[in-house]
Amino acid sequence: MANSEVLLLEAVQGLGGEGDTVSVKAGYARNFLFPQKLAIPLSQGNRKQIEALRAAKEKRVLEEFEASKSLAEKIAQVSLTVAVKTGENGKMFGSVTSAEILSLLNEKGYGIEKKHLNIAQPIKELGTHRIEVRLSAEIVAEFNLEIVSENPITESTSDGDHSEGAAVATSDGAVSSEDT
Repeated sequence: MANSEVLLLEAVQGLGGEGDTVSVKAGYARNFLFPQKLAIPLSQGNRKQIEALRAAKEKRVLEEFEASKSLAEKIAQVSLTVAVKTGENGKMFGSVTSAEILSLLNEKGYGIEKKHLNIAQPIKELGTHRIEVRLSAEIVAEFNLEIVSENPITESTSDGDHSEGAAVATSDGAVSSEDT
């Protein structure tokens, strides 16, 4: 079986990344890689193109590294607060997932993808949590995420009524004084 040396123009799963020189079956190169413009044949004639591709890749990798580094510094300064519904004893209903955190970050203008967030499991407790954002293998940023109750926990008397003159929070967040 004849093998062909090709230069990958894009990352191909199972073969390699952009700019890599790989040896593949001639039919695979001819019938898939070349028509899809994923690779070019490795020959003396296209050496200049190969060098240009490698230089462009190195430049792009450096730019992505600098952009990730800058984004990591911005993320480290972030502190987000999420208001969640809780029961009378302060126990959360549901949890805060990576999708919710991702949407909060993207609303603030950080172009982060789900694969960058490093959350083992959804957050189910009130309080401050450190969230890790892995922008690349070398660049990791952390920020604080504070989970607070939408409805503040109020002390209630034994019969379940609010004490006289107690402040009561409504569902829209307004606090009113209740005199009975």
